[in-house]
Amino acid sequence: MAINIGNTNYNGEVLESLLALAATGNELVERGLIHIEPNISYKFSIPRLKTGTMLQKHKEQPQDGDSKGNFNYSEKELNPVDFMAFTTFNPRSFERIWRIWQPKGPLVFAELPEEGQNALLAELAKQVKFELGYHFINGVYAESGDTNLFNGIIYRMAEDVDVIVVSPNKSEEIPASGTGETAVPAVPAVPYTNVLERLKALRKKIPTTLRASSGLRILMSIADFDAYDDELTARHAKNSDDTEVNAKRYKGITLEPLANWPDGLLVATICGMGYDTNLWAGVNLQDDMDVIKIGLLENAGERYFFKMLMKADTQIAFGEEVVVMDSRQNPQFTVAPEA
Repeated sequence: MAINIGNTNYNGEVLESLLALAATGNELVERGLIHIEPNISYKFSIPRLKTGTMLQKHKEQPQDGDSKGNFNYSEKELNPVDFMAFTTFNPRSFERIWRIWQPKGPLVFAELPEEGQNALLAELAKQVKFELGYHFINGVYAESGDTNLFNGIIYRMAEDVDVIVVSPNKSEEIPASGTGETAVPAVPAVPYTNVLERLKALRKKIPTTLRASSGLRILMSIADFDAYDDELTARHAKNSDDTEVNAKRYKGITLEPLANWPDGLLVATICGMGYDTNLWAGVNLQDDMDVIKIGLLENAGERYFFKMLMKADTQIAFGEEVVVMDSRQNPQFTVAPEA
C-alpha cells in the first residue's frame, strides 16, 4: 500500500508498519481472538449459513415433498465509522532533549532527522493502540462525544437477542414445611460468591456443540482471573503454590484475561483470526494516499500537527454462540423472565 506523507522525510515503509500496529494492535488482535477485515471503505457483510435436520428413513423414490432441512442464509454487517487522531506540537520543544537529532539550518519539522520523527510517531502509535484496544471491547457509538467512536464487541453481544444469558445468582432451595420436598427457589436469589462458582454455572450453559470447538474461549477481566487464581492457590493440595500462577484454563477451556475487559463479566464464545471465529472487526485507513498528515498548523506559526484518519467497527457472527454471565452492579445482560 503506497502512502504519501507531506512535509516530512519519514520513511514510508516503516510508516506502513506503524499504521498496521495502530489500526489493529490491541489485545484481541495480539491474542488471535478476533478476525480483522481490512480495507472496508463502506460496508462488509459477514455471511451466515445454517441448516436444518436432514436425515430421514430410506425411501425408494423420494419426492420433493420428502425434502427435509433448509439452507438458511443471512448476513450481519460491519459498517466502519470515521474517527481520527489529531495533536499539535512545537518542534523547538525537542531542541534540548534530542541534541544529536537537532536539525541543521532553519528549524522546521521537515528537516528534523528521521530518528526524531520515528520517536514522535511511535509515541502516537502507542497511544492510539491503547485507546483502540478499549473501544474494540467497550465502545458504544454516538453521534457526539469523543469517547463514542464505534460499537465494541460487548455492545454487539448485548444487542443480539440470541445470546445465551446465564443468571449471576444461584437459587436457594428451602425445604417445604412438613413435606420433605423441595420448595420453589427463594427470591431474591443469592449471587455466586466466587469466580469458580460463576465459571461452573457458565460452563453448564455452553451448548455441547461449542464445547468441542478448539476456538472456544472464556473472556474475563484480569481482576477476575486474579481472584480465580487465588481461589485455586488456596487449594494447595491440587494447585500451584503462592510462587506460581495457575494455568489459564477451566475444565479444558482456555481463559483469556484482558486488561480492558470489565470486571464481573464472563463471556464464552468461539475466538480466532480465521473466518470461523465469532468475533469480527472491520478497519480502514481512510484515504490511503494521505493517512497520516504532518504539517504546519499555521503558515506564520511554529506549531505542527499530526492527523490520522481511520474507520472501524466490530460485530459478532452468531448470537447463539455467545454465553454470558454479567455479575456487574448495573448489568447489560439480564436473564429474560420465563413466560
